Amino acid sequence: MIRPIVLFGDEVLDKPADPVRNITAEEVKLVQDMIETMYKAPGVGLAANQVGVAKRIMVTDPSSGEKKDQLITVVNPEIVDVDGEQYEEEGCLSVPGFSAEVVRPKRVIIRGVDLNGKEVIVEGADLLARAFCHEMDHLNGKFFLDHLSFIKRDIIKRRIKKMIRDGKWEPHSES
Repeated sequence: MIRPIVLFGDEVLDKPADPVRNITAEEVKLVQDMIETMYKAPGVGLAANQVGVAKRIMVTDPSSGEKKDQLITVVNPEIVDVDGEQYEEEGCLSVPGFSAEVVRPKRVIIRGVDLNGKEVIVEGADLLARAFCHEMDHLNGKFFLDHLSFIKRDIIKRRIKKMIRDGKWEPHSES
């Protein structure tokens, strides 16, 4: 089931997501919905709180669904190592229509568990490293906007606030 993507301004995105204590059928269904939602958007990553669920779960696929073997699901992810630097344009499904250049690590290693509760350690470089960091930001209550200069961030936030006032941006989830 495709879920509505929560937009910037919804409080579920402003605070850290809760760790998953037990992986149940509910989490498995959530991940299936997240994958379907991410591909439909289309995007290369999605955090559970972006669909209104404050749980530490993320899905990524740097191929945007072109190569299904690149799909990665991690429950309770944490970054354990970073290396290098990349400076690229970045956007966000929860901040549609806005993008900016953001500095991220070139290589990232994350650790968490899969849907079977088995520990996974995944290394990502380039776009995948960027996606890992981006989704981890969401799970920690942050946005790519938080990596911008105050002026750039303020300009985007003012434009979004104007869109909210004009009824062109609905931040709150429908669930």
